Amino acid sequence: MARVVVLDYGSGNLRSAERALTHAGADVEVTADRRAASEADGLVVPGVGAFASCMSGLLAVDGHKIIDHRLAGDRPVLGICVGMQVMFERGVEHSVKADGVGQWPGAVERLPADVLPHMGWNDVRAPQGSVLFDGMDPHTRFYFVHSFAAQRWELAPSEAIAPAMLTWADHGGPFLAAVENGALTATQFHPEKSGAAGSHLLRNWLKSL
Repeated sequence: MARVVVLDYGSGNLRSAERALTHAGADVEVTADRRAASEADGLVVPGVGAFASCMSGLLAVDGHKIIDHRLAGDRPVLGICVGMQVMFERGVEHSVKADGVGQWPGAVERLPADVLPHMGWNDVRAPQGSVLFDGMDPHTRFYFVHSFAAQRWELAPSEAIAPAMLTWADHGGPFLAAVENGALTATQFHPEKSGAAGSHLLRNWLKSL
């Protein structure tokens, strides 16, 4: 059974994530303890609300250092919703700019849609060979609730690591719905709110640990 820490930094659906991961077969602890977060088989970084607020919470518990330390040792991290967004260099919300964790270049910006937030079920376009979406129907739908997202992928190719696997969705235009980039995986949608599809995805992630 994989040992997973859900990082408690004052933001995110912590108990929902805990229940979903437990249901998927993990041994889950919700904590901000640095040693536990560093040593777990997998670390989950949830997030809801504003980018800047989530970053403030992360900084307060040294979450950025925990994430960086884990990834430097090729230890898996899963970001969810704003927990995905903060992995980018910066977020721009209502003219407020905030630095992110900076694992990926680029910005998180407002979706160019007439109706916001983007709330409800939506299809995603996963790449062939995806670990996260292995065994799923191509038209599987996931639950989203957000107004901002990364709409471009700016990480330059490298001979040292395999190219990232990018999953896209549309709401007023294309945006990144999920990224699989070595030990760092993230979803803009909420697997913990996506029923059987979300549970399948979490089991796939747990198997990869």
